[in-house]
Amino acid sequence: MTQQPPKRLRIGFIPEHFSTPLHFASTHFALDADLISEPLGTGALTARLKAPLSDDQAIDVAIGLTEGFVADLGKSKAASKDAGFGLVGTYVESPLCWAISTGAQRGDVGSVGDLKGKKVGVNRIGSGSYVMSYVLADQQDWLKKGEEPFGVEVIGDFAALRKSVRKEGGEKPATEFFMWEHFTTKHFWDNGELKRIGEIYTPWPSWMVAARDSGDERLEGMAEKINEGVKYYRDHAEEAVMHITSTMKYSKEDAEAWMKTVRFAEDVRGVDAGVVDETVSVLRKAGVLSEEAGGSGDMVAIKQAERAKT
Repeated sequence: MTQQPPKRLRIGFIPEHFSTPLHFASTHFALDADLISEPLGTGALTARLKAPLSDDQAIDVAIGLTEGFVADLGKSKAASKDAGFGLVGTYVESPLCWAISTGAQRGDVGSVGDLKGKKVGVNRIGSGSYVMSYVLADQQDWLKKGEEPFGVEVIGDFAALRKSVRKEGGEKPATEFFMWEHFTTKHFWDNGELKRIGEIYTPWPSWMVAARDSGDERLEGMAEKINEGVKYYRDHAEEAVMHITSTMKYSKEDAEAWMKTVRFAEDVRGVDAGVVDETVSVLRKAGVLSEEAGGSGDMVAIKQAERAKT
């Protein structure tokens, strides 16, 4: 017997400044959904998408990082497994700036060149923090056959990653560096907890929408409400800044600076298959995905060209 989904969508999201239009969709436009915060990031969101609908951790839709979704979908294809979800929308069209950080008191790590052979902290295997570390290694020409560019330590959430690079009580730090979104990290450079080593931008639009069932009739209504939330965000910059600064660790200046860099999609429905194929190509080159990972045909459940049909 087919299990019927609940009436309200369960949308998983990462509790960062990028979630502001989603917040507006819920508070101002009656988005009929339960918004479920997932601080562990995209890797944890994909796990929730795969969970049985009866599971308390299950979600129907996730808004997360492009590289995390594509990496998971490609690895599932290579292993001949059903990924359990597909890409149905584009949330942010601008690239993401990943900051490379270490503990503020660390003297052993001062530049990107010092990172080869060191340990990188990631929140989950397959997450954006994991994937982008290999994109960095590729850009630095550290990827050699039979060699790992650095050790990988699965640490956990952002707070745990920050702790992993600090020297506390004479204990040796678990990692030498980690990567996280620039503006989320900046507060901790400013307060003296971390220091910035460098940065790297994603070579693709940074956020997408994934769903366990692309035929779910509730997705269209969800997209319309999120589109309204995006428009409201654009038209009410002061309210957006107030939301970001009052609910997250961002200064007014940082929130305003971030808003100048980000470009949300005017219509979140559908995914450009070419963008996904380009992402797959980069992830293959970086050693994250194999040749058996497939391409957009195995990952995109709703293409942008199909918008008119929905």
